[in-house]
Amino acid sequence: MSKKIVTFGEVMLRLATPGYERFSQATQFSATFGGGEANVAVSLANYGMETEFVTRLPQNEIAESCIMDLHKHNVGTHYVLRGGERMGIYFLETGAVARGSKVIYDRAHSSIAEIQPGMINWREVLKDADWFHWTGITPAISQGAADVCLEAVKVANELGVTVSTDLNFRKNLWKYGKSASEIMPALVEGCDIILGNEEDAEKVFGIKPENFDVSRTGGEIDSAEFESVCQQLMKKFPRAKKVIITLRGSINANHNTWGGVLYSDGKLYQSKRYDITHIVDRVGGGDSFMGGLIYGLLTYEGNDQKALDFAVAASCLKHTIYGDYNLVTVKEVEALMSGDESGRVSR
Repeated sequence: MSKKIVTFGEVMLRLATPGYERFSQATQFSATFGGGEANVAVSLANYGMETEFVTRLPQNEIAESCIMDLHKHNVGTHYVLRGGERMGIYFLETGAVARGSKVIYDRAHSSIAEIQPGMINWREVLKDADWFHWTGITPAISQGAADVCLEAVKVANELGVTVSTDLNFRKNLWKYGKSASEIMPALVEGCDIILGNEEDAEKVFGIKPENFDVSRTGGEIDSAEFESVCQQLMKKFPRAKKVIITLRGSINANHNTWGGVLYSDGKLYQSKRYDITHIVDRVGGGDSFMGGLIYGLLTYEGNDQKALDFAVAASCLKHTIYGDYNLVTVKEVEALMSGDESGRVSR
């Protein structure tokens, strides 16, 4: 029986400079759509799972285009609320070598930023769901978005729906007078699965591995250092059954190493480390990992190592795909998991 996954958050219009142009050089932008939770839903739909993406969008042609785009990728939109004045936008300048990428947000007063508790009937949305996923981006948008997210987590807990979060700390978003460390604990308390990167746990909860500096990794990250981070997160949030940390070593903007660890039942699982030498687009990398992880945990039940390996391989492939979405199949991910990194033409 197919599992149903519900995700909740903001989907935005993404306007990216062509190639590696700077904002000051660009005379045109490439328009696509993306957003943490929508990206996860697209990944899962690609793997053949039933998905519902919940958000709030205005009544205009850009929002219609976005909904059509989600439908194209087999993502359900039955519970998308309509209202408010505008869709959020983000501008992307892709970095190269020693120059990092840049994101500028234009999402103040977006439709979802003005959402209020009671607008979504979460009992209806989650009544036949197996999984609910949210990220730390949503409660950063506004107090209303944080309140609605908490409503969803509480209903999911009542209904016995597995809840996952990607901590996803975005310093440029927390602007409405509350900090991540004030808002996030109540939300994360209701989570069964917690995902973060090497910085999220520190920035949100002050939890970090000793003597670790992400800017000085040179591409080398010792996975074992993160066992203590996982243990500290589990101690703080006893409901959590699994804590997962993605490990990105940044050699430069085009060349990263990529892996992850998963901590469950007192055991640390480590993935292999991929060397991604020519990044096409790293935006959505963490979301593609989360999509792969949810698929892996639901499909390879009881095999945490395989679930982690699937997530890391899926996300490795995402770095080769333009746009926010990870447009890969289970077969392609499994081929990479089995060691086929040749990139040969498939005829």
